[in-house]
Amino acid sequence: MEKKRILCFGDSLTWGYDPVNRVRFPEESRWPMVMEKILGEDYKVIEEGQNGRTIAHEDPAEGEKNGMTYLLPCLESHTPFDLLIIMLGSNDCKRKFSYSAMEIAGEMQIFLEKALSYNHFRCQDHFQILLVAPPLIAESIQDSWLGENFGYEYAVEVSKKIAGWYQDLSKLYHVHFLNAADYVKASDADGCHLDAVGQVRLGEAIAEFVKGQIFK
Repeated sequence: MEKKRILCFGDSLTWGYDPVNRVRFPEESRWPMVMEKILGEDYKVIEEGQNGRTIAHEDPAEGEKNGMTYLLPCLESHTPFDLLIIMLGSNDCKRKFSYSAMEIAGEMQIFLEKALSYNHFRCQDHFQILLVAPPLIAESIQDSWLGENFGYEYAVEVSKKIAGWYQDLSKLYHVHFLNAADYVKASDADGCHLDAVGQVRLGEAIAEFVKGQIFK
């Protein structure tokens, strides 16, 4: 039997950024690989995380971070696969973008339409999609090195509203939905990223969802 292939498309939360040491967590500690271990040998998980990646916005200060422009090359590169997991939105809360949660969801709507169109016309609707709302940005970001970049109060408030919009999108486009904030919270080390325990917990939660709701 061929392995089920799962593509995880995200930002530094998926890449596995360690908020304490500011390096990448070891492979076995990153949530996609935690999920793969739990799912077992019949699954292959592909990590596609990039630090600073946005849904669809160019970042003149940090370079090529636009997820929308990389989406199709990424999908084509890894086809065939059976599940696309999308977890983006945290970086779109940065002060320099000045986006509301509704505007972030509007970008995600276009992002989903692009993925669904590729699935339908190029893959005969072969893969499923799981949209994950990212963990909330914590108030502790105020005192971290990320505080000025994200704008503290603005980013915290916007992040609280993303999950509701994403859930509405999941219903509209008939994709699966999971709210990461129901299972994990950002580390107080920087108020944005998950610590090692959070990475493991998220991997466990998504693995359970995948086994129970998607590949029953």
